[in-house]
Amino acid sequence: MSRNITLSVSDEVFDEMKAFPEIRWSEVARQAITERIEALNFLRKMSSKSKLTGEDAIELGRKVNKAVAKRYGLVK
Repeated sequence: MSRNITLSVSDEVFDEMKAFPEIRWSEVARQAITERIEALNFLRKMSSKSKLTGEDAIELGRKVNKAVAKRYGLVK
């Protein structure tokens, strides 16, 4: 079963998206969400066996998120 969500983006981002009409933006969002969930599940699993603090886990998560975004050209 699939569910629909509504995603809001700024006018500036929307204008940039229109410059690439060949891109299926809903698929980009689906992939980003899936990757984020995978990263969070990984972190949850690792942190349950780890001596890292909550702050350490959050910082590691931020680094993972930044690396994923950079990999897909979402940030510079």
